[in-house]
Amino acid sequence: MKKIILPTIVIMVLLASMFTIQGQVAAETPTPYPAFPTATAYLPPEEGDTAQNTYTNDDYGFSITIPNNVEAENEADGSGTFQNYTIGGGSVFGFSYPTAMASGQSLQEVALAAYEEQAGYLYNPAILQDIEKPLNNGSSCWYTRFTAEIEEGDDPYEIRMYTIIHNNLASTFLFYSIPQNIKLFEKTIEKLVNSITFFSPTIMGYPRSQILILEGGETNNPIEYDPATTHGSGDYLIFEGLVTYDRDLEIMPALAAGWDVSPDATIYTFHLQPRAVFHNGKPVTAADVVYSWERAADPDTHSDTASTYLNDIVGVSEMLLGEADHISGLKVIDDHTLQVTIDSPKPYFLYKLTYPTANVVDRENIESGEDWYRTPNGTGPYRLTRWVSMEMMLYERYEDYYGEKPAIPAILYNLYSGDEFRMYEEGSVDIAGVPSYNIDRVTDPSEPLNKELVTSVSLCTYYVKFDVSKPPFDDVKVRQAFNLAFDKEKYIEVVGNNSSILAKGLYPPALPGYSLELQGYDFDPQRARELIAESSYGSVESFPVIVFTTSGYGSFSSSLASAMSEMWQQNLGVTISVKNIDPEIMLNKETEEEYGQLSSGGWCADYPDPQNFADVLLRTGAEMNDGHYSNPELDQILDQAAVEPDVDTRIALYQEAEQIIVEDAPYLFLFHGKNYELVKPYILGYVDAPVSTYPLFRYLSIDQDYWQ
Repeated sequence: MKKIILPTIVIMVLLASMFTIQGQVAAETPTPYPAFPTATAYLPPEEGDTAQNTYTNDDYGFSITIPNNVEAENEADGSGTFQNYTIGGGSVFGFSYPTAMASGQSLQEVALAAYEEQAGYLYNPAILQDIEKPLNNGSSCWYTRFTAEIEEGDDPYEIRMYTIIHNNLASTFLFYSIPQNIKLFEKTIEKLVNSITFFSPTIMGYPRSQILILEGGETNNPIEYDPATTHGSGDYLIFEGLVTYDRDLEIMPALAAGWDVSPDATIYTFHLQPRAVFHNGKPVTAADVVYSWERAADPDTHSDTASTYLNDIVGVSEMLLGEADHISGLKVIDDHTLQVTIDSPKPYFLYKLTYPTANVVDRENIESGEDWYRTPNGTGPYRLTRWVSMEMMLYERYEDYYGEKPAIPAILYNLYSGDEFRMYEEGSVDIAGVPSYNIDRVTDPSEPLNKELVTSVSLCTYYVKFDVSKPPFDDVKVRQAFNLAFDKEKYIEVVGNNSSILAKGLYPPALPGYSLELQGYDFDPQRARELIAESSYGSVESFPVIVFTTSGYGSFSSSLASAMSEMWQQNLGVTISVKNIDPEIMLNKETEEEYGQLSSGGWCADYPDPQNFADVLLRTGAEMNDGHYSNPELDQILDQAAVEPDVDTRIALYQEAEQIIVEDAPYLFLFHGKNYELVKPYILGYVDAPVSTYPLFRYLSIDQDYWQ
């Protein structure tokens, strides 16, 4: 279906007992409304019972007048999407109330899409009437009356659907029962529809136009909430470092109001913002920066990012090794001045300070207990003010923030609340990623969601890593053979839904240093078999057992590894065993178990510089180089490139390094990612930034006129 899928505000007059019958449910999505109870003949309320009351839902911005003899049977569930009510002798109605954007469609188009959505869950639907009808308030709705079977072969229900557009939102109200009940209740239905009043919804005490709503998750691993140990982008709403990115991905001041650099580019003198405070009002000082960085470099912290992002600072390596109790390259001049000495000129040094490892934390907060991260005391533009595990996290703008305050007062993450894409369609989140199976749909120009699609090429490379310290991948010819025996185009077509870019090398497109002239490996199984014969092993029969270690939950990731293994088995005759490990265990190295010779992975740029790929992943002894690759020639070129001041020369050196990497084949490079994001039209300033540490939310705003 190429129509917009509208969720429903559902007022369901069910004139029935509560015996549930399941309708037809699509495999990939939940039923948009609860299953229909079995309808029986309706017993009208007693004569003269005309008292009324009003149901109001602030979250979704509507009210409806209902008879006073209606009693709530159950409270709304945790997601706030459905509630049942009883009328007198067991007659029932209920309503769920998500809203969906009209996406610029006409009232008739929206109504048709809503009908198609509902009809997709029923059997033998047939439209009886499909017209525009006026409402008492002078506006109009689209009225669709149809019949359908709840289960195939059953007597049909009659369903009356009213679609109303209000403030750029589409709401659909449903009434259904057996035909005689609907006929009997006809006037009451009309009264209910005409009693509906819309207003600006309120969520968590904020008008809908003042809050950004997203879907998210949480982890039970505390290290992911600690800037010093997280492997992700960190919580840049709460925490920040000395520098950050501006809207154009250029370095700009954050906690540092500015800085001076010595003539030899090895000494940085940072001048802190005089108005910068933690969220509890305590001033931020240079000593706080020193504490934060030394804590990250302390072996007891167990940070496996400090070496990567702070190791240019003199003394960090010694502290990481336990040979020093402080970082010698840090010097507090006064409360607002910090001097930092690095080991050599590094054009990318400030970029590294955007990573969470360099964020500033409050010592008292850290030392308050092992659950300190649940009440974090940061310096960023937002505070975490409410966290209900498995339900929600609420961030509110910090009004005493020293810098330019973000335009959006609050950000709400609904935790584990459902499929993000589906929620976007329902209007319950404002931004959502597009799963691979929906890419064809959203890229179709005739699809309404296409108007809300933002695409970009990510600074990510996905690969299979060879452990070169283990046979048979200690032989370069074997590694090259595995590259030649893998059909990347077929893999991307089948697994990647053609939504990725084939990778010839390490650097993704749009990264400085990316080369169109790079010579990678074409699919050539014949040459692959020849290389195996030329190798020190002579044949695959001489190989030891090869284990492909992958990380993931359930069978999905292991199935991808199995698909790769099958291709090598087909083209080389080699048997590979797949071993699946929990992602957190694998990422955080929480086990001593032996990993195999092959592992799947990927790397996304933390800053837009080729050093972030070549040095971080493949330099001898690098923390992320767990394939144990070492090439002195490569190390020498990387050393040159790291300190080269001329941009063109520096880029040429990194391209030379990449060619060496490709020829030496420590990786099988698979593909570069493409991003597909849906963004509601009232969200302004959105960019799909190529680096994870881009402080997106401080640059967003919400179009207030949209909600008027």
